[in-house]
Amino acid sequence: MVNQKKILTPCLLFIFLFSFAEKKNLFFSDFQQPVKKWRVNKVHSNLNPLASFSPEWNAAKFKNLNTAKDVSYFSQEEKDVIWILNQVRHSPKLFLNTVLLNPKSKYYIAPSKRNYYYSSLVRELKNAPSILESLIANEKAFESAKCHAVESGKIGYVGHDRINNCQSNFYGECCQYGYTDPMQIVLALLIDNNVPSLGHRKICLSPDYKSVGVSIQPHTTYLYNAVIDFLY
Repeated sequence: MVNQKKILTPCLLFIFLFSFAEKKNLFFSDFQQPVKKWRVNKVHSNLNPLASFSPEWNAAKFKNLNTAKDVSYFSQEEKDVIWILNQVRHSPKLFLNTVLLNPKSKYYIAPSKRNYYYSSLVRELKNAPSILESLIANEKAFESAKCHAVESGKIGYVGHDRINNCQSNFYGECCQYGYTDPMQIVLALLIDNNVPSLGHRKICLSPDYKSVGVSIQPHTTYLYNAVIDFLY
């Protein structure tokens, strides 16, 4: 069990953003709405979730970043969260140009409509260094993330405090509410809307973390919650 004193301050932050009645105010109005029926996709797929934005993402180097593809305890959505994170960390400028600044992308927001958080992400990705070392799957981090996502979902809890003896096997944690789609989960954490410290973005883009666990589970308040636990 990780010593709680070692957990970084940003890890104590959480996103309390995804009330569907207010989603139009969060610059996510064009995002795909989550389905009502809970579904976990266990079907193996080698299709790059970023390929639809540009054929550049089909390069072999990006396939090699799919580090969780053969890990049996992840769903396909959870594997894709890790794959997308690895690709953003590896090629932040390509992600910026093909996803956020591409007018054909459903995640594109015109300059006049961007809020501070979206604009600051654009600025940060323009100057972000490439992180060549990929995040790899860690079973203890997965168990930590899954327990917290399951227990939080049962009672509609939002936050990082552990419930019902869930262990905290992480040094950085991101919790996101409202989506099952891997791209939406990652992008919401990167934008980090209404989180002044940008703690989730800092964790996702930090080169200090080497391994990760992801769990996406039902949530009684927001339909879904995703927990991503990072280890050094």
